[in-house]
Amino acid sequence: MPKQQSSRGNFRRFFLRGLAVVLPATLTLWVLVQAYLWINQSIAEPINAGVRYTIVQVCAAWPALPEAWGMVPDNETIAMAREAMGLAASDHSQDANIIHDYQIGVIHSWWEEYWPIRMIGLLVAIFAVYLAGRLVGGWVGRAAYRWLERAITSLPVIKKIYSWIKQIVDFLFSQQDKAMQFRRVVAVEYPRRGIWSLGFQTGEAMSILRNQLGTESITVFIPSSPTPFTGYTITVPKDSTVELPLSVEEAIGFTISAGVLRPPHQTAGPDGVAALNDSKSDQNHSSTEEAN
Repeated sequence: MPKQQSSRGNFRRFFLRGLAVVLPATLTLWVLVQAYLWINQSIAEPINAGVRYTIVQVCAAWPALPEAWGMVPDNETIAMAREAMGLAASDHSQDANIIHDYQIGVIHSWWEEYWPIRMIGLLVAIFAVYLAGRLVGGWVGRAAYRWLERAITSLPVIKKIYSWIKQIVDFLFSQQDKAMQFRRVVAVEYPRRGIWSLGFQTGEAMSILRNQLGTESITVFIPSSPTPFTGYTITVPKDSTVELPLSVEEAIGFTISAGVLRPPHQTAGPDGVAALNDSKSDQNHSSTEEAN
């Protein structure tokens, strides 16, 4: 019996270890595949449909193109189509529609047989995003963007959704010189003494607060879990914060996971608060020595 229990324990331990190894890569691959499928279905495919429609219209405007591309059905194909439609062999009234449907079928077959053609929609989407970025960089583009944004934010329900999504997009993709800059990761006693919160120093405090406090103060953003895009902005004396040896990415991962994901070089012990206080004391001591 002890041997059976030991075997079960080993199986469970190794199985969980295997999950820990396999799940991250598997879930990452799954997320990438689902993202590609969504982009292909929601963005690339509508663009491809527009490209196919444009080709059909161009072929209708220039009859020489279908002949050059081999998109004109032969007489036998047209006769079979007439028969399928229940028309007499001498009835040519529907020949134009038959040729049109044949060309549409040929164009659709291109997308089914040649995978590089299916990439047209994705490439067009990428180019459109790049072009939008270039246009917004100019005065006319910025004016048009501001007008469009005012029009969107004037709608009662859409403006809330748009504002929330825009905050997330700005947080993730804005350029560093315009985005919220996280200079360092700090720990601060918030919302009261004895409770330590992880935060990001975003800059210096406003001058009116620095003058009122009479000491060097900084602005700290305290993110909320599990959405670090929202949180609280506080102003605290710089010497009341503890700088943490964490990267911004590690701190964000820690916040999103509600403390479950910790950097490999950081472990939480029973004396975690004491360690923070010791680190704070060392930091204050170093600041005092520098001042002297």
